[in-house]
Amino acid sequence: MHAVIIAGIILFASFAPDIILQDFNPEQQRTVLLLLLAIYLWTFSKMPTGAASILLLAMIIILNLTDSVEEAMAGFLSSALYFILILSILSQVLIKVDADKVISSKILGLENITPRKIVQILPVFMSLLPVLIPSAFARLKTVLPFVDSMNEAFGFPDDSVFKKYAVYVTGLVNQNSTMIVYTGGGYPVLAAQLLKDYEIADLGWSGWFLIIAPPLWCALIVTSIFSWFYLKLSYPSESAESFTIEKNPPGTDYYEYKPTKRFWFVIMTFSLMILTWIFTDPGQLPTLLPPMILLVLYALPKIELITNEDIRAFNWENFLLIGASLSIGVILDQNGTARMIAEQLISLVPEDAGIVINIIIVAIIMFLFRMIFIVPTSAVIVIFPVMIPYAEMTGIPALTLAFIVIMIIGGTNILPIHSPTLYFAFKEGVLSRKDHYMMAVFSSLTFLIISILAALLYWNLWS
Repeated sequence: MHAVIIAGIILFASFAPDIILQDFNPEQQRTVLLLLLAIYLWTFSKMPTGAASILLLAMIIILNLTDSVEEAMAGFLSSALYFILILSILSQVLIKVDADKVISSKILGLENITPRKIVQILPVFMSLLPVLIPSAFARLKTVLPFVDSMNEAFGFPDDSVFKKYAVYVTGLVNQNSTMIVYTGGGYPVLAAQLLKDYEIADLGWSGWFLIIAPPLWCALIVTSIFSWFYLKLSYPSESAESFTIEKNPPGTDYYEYKPTKRFWFVIMTFSLMILTWIFTDPGQLPTLLPPMILLVLYALPKIELITNEDIRAFNWENFLLIGASLSIGVILDQNGTARMIAEQLISLVPEDAGIVINIIIVAIIMFLFRMIFIVPTSAVIVIFPVMIPYAEMTGIPALTLAFIVIMIIGGTNILPIHSPTLYFAFKEGVLSRKDHYMMAVFSSLTFLIISILAALLYWNLWS
């Protein structure tokens, strides 16, 4: 399989310049080759992600796509890259102070709590959690332990419908909810930075939330209802009564966790950081500054919530991947390759097509593009600069087109490998392959349809 793909890339490099890429100049032709190599290395190749990213940086220099080595490394100068680094480290502090255990104890301690109420609360809770924990993987690690606690507390078996649904929420709903605020994880951080870099919009925290939250919530409501009834109908052995009868949770470690002074210190300082994002102008106070100050605060000698071990534990492969992806995105834009690809794509649109047809075609192209990338961060960096020139050509407002790209890339998560969060939730072994693909396909198609409707009925109001 890998030999076939590599052979295909070599054949493409040999014959495409005279056939498919004849309208591209030599530098743009080499850039398209680099793009194909990047897609292969980040999707099908077994080469470690960090090594693949370094290879791509080397190829930028070898193919003479920049005037200097420094320009080849331009992606590593992006503030978005360091925003992801800092927020990933900060999110681990919440786990250090047992935030997951405190939250689970509070939920299990609610009066008259029933499994049905938990089922209703969990998607809402997960869709708001990105405001507090800016990492989908950190949220997964935080929520999964008290999913097990609640399943045990209500006396359900390990493969119960309750646990299947809870794992679906911690995997798919969690991943999709990342977009609700631009500080919700690496993907929205990059997307917001791209909006600014391409001079489409410089959105603040609340501006981003107001634009994307309503359609995102619509999609999450539809998919959560579908998934619950799908699981209930697929596994009818658990009676309806078992989800309404109140049960007293047995004594567990989780049930006994109490907030500590360190817990309240972290919650208060995190809240202050979030309020700063909400109520300040990012043009006056850079978004990166509050988490930088918070990281330094947590690392002070008398506090020591962050140590060198925490920084070493960061996934540096992702750092290299995102930095290399940003460098490729800069090259695609600066040498005109992205625009040339967009001009080729526009040939697929019928002449005199209206705005509705253009939006539907763009959405479908985006959906198909997303399928070839493993993670949304690499997908948005490569696809965004290719699709944005399409706005001027078709008459679709740039902000509307940008959020079609952001929503569909972020909401298309079919294969477990499409997101580390989804992969680790799937590896729990609670959901069968059939269950996963039924709910994931329905969810991705729902996001496609909601994106089209939002572009036609809502996002155009902001353009």
